[in-house]
Amino acid sequence: MAVPYGTRFAATFEQVFPMGALMVGEVAPDMEYLSAEDKARGKQPKQRVDETTGKRQWKVVVTDPSAEKERDASVTVTLLADVQPVPPQSVQVVPGVEVRPVAFEGLTVEPRVMGDRYKYLGFTIRATGVVSPQVGAAPKREGAKAPGEQKAA
Repeated sequence: MAVPYGTRFAATFEQVFPMGALMVGEVAPDMEYLSAEDKARGKQPKQRVDETTGKRQWKVVVTDPSAEKERDASVTVTLLADVQPVPPQSVQVVPGVEVRPVAFEGLTVEPRVMGDRYKYLGFTIRATGVVSPQVGAAPKREGAKAPGEQKAA
């Protein structure tokens, strides 16, 4: 089985971030790299556009509490959207310390070889939206039927 380079695999938020994610900083445009020569010539950087969807790329850094290795504790997620996504409100944990719990919609992961000297398998994580995480699920009442469930005869 051959999987073409650049294949993106759909994933749920819970698969990628089983303990949730905390946003660090703000949503920022993902700008193209400019060499020192290009900067000296006065060339202006452009925002990257995703080659698959044609949407603008935005970057957000999140902390992954479920990370087993230190290098995996901070993850950059690329958001694909025509306009800058607005993250949910931050929550004050203690006076002066705020965190921004987030969840991502439309997640995809793309395997990549990462590292300079020592190579390892990593992933490029993309999402189509950033939202406030759902905390718990609505409790199921005794005797209540689920949507689409038929009553037994």
